[in-house]
Amino acid sequence: MTIIRTPDALREIYGGVSEASLVKVTPALTADYRLMIERSPFMALATVGPEGLDCSPRGDRGAVVRVEDEKTLAIPDWRGNNRIDSLMNIVRDPRVALMFLIPGSNTAIRVNGQAVVSVDADVLDSFEMDGKHPRCVVLVTIGEVYFQCARAIMRADLWNPEGFVDPKILPTPGDLLKAAQADFDKETYDRQWPERAAKTMW
Repeated sequence: MTIIRTPDALREIYGGVSEASLVKVTPALTADYRLMIERSPFMALATVGPEGLDCSPRGDRGAVVRVEDEKTLAIPDWRGNNRIDSLMNIVRDPRVALMFLIPGSNTAIRVNGQAVVSVDADVLDSFEMDGKHPRCVVLVTIGEVYFQCARAIMRADLWNPEGFVDPKILPTPGDLLKAAQADFDKETYDRQWPERAAKTMW
């Protein structure tokens, strides 16, 4: 097997970068980038820490983040599994990468920057949802923002309902847990999950 091990070897295969691939990168939000991010209900948050990398899905009703200004995004940390992998990474290494998806659009938006974890009471209160507050808010200072080439989403035909997979043919969360722990009660877990999720969405 031939393995590429140097940047120069990669450049020989891929050649130069197009002008559009370079000029699309901006150090802060343009009006158009802001518009697209504010239309995104879902993103992936990538972080890095001493134990390695983490990539966490984030979703919210309406926009998944709040644009504070052209250089700052605020991400409320709603209820989850309490592993806090992303947050643990951020408090030790502030580097983050975000990828936003907009249902129906083949254009993804990417942000690279640095983050901090805030528990300021006024910030938490500003995200109140159904009488509840996030336990913290991740504040991202944008280093660069750009749009991703649409080919990946186009190849995946991601938004075409004809390609949607019937969840009934996939393992349930209980199945996945039982595969990791043979004596896990998957029936009870799967039966109780919808009600538990509804009560702990925020």
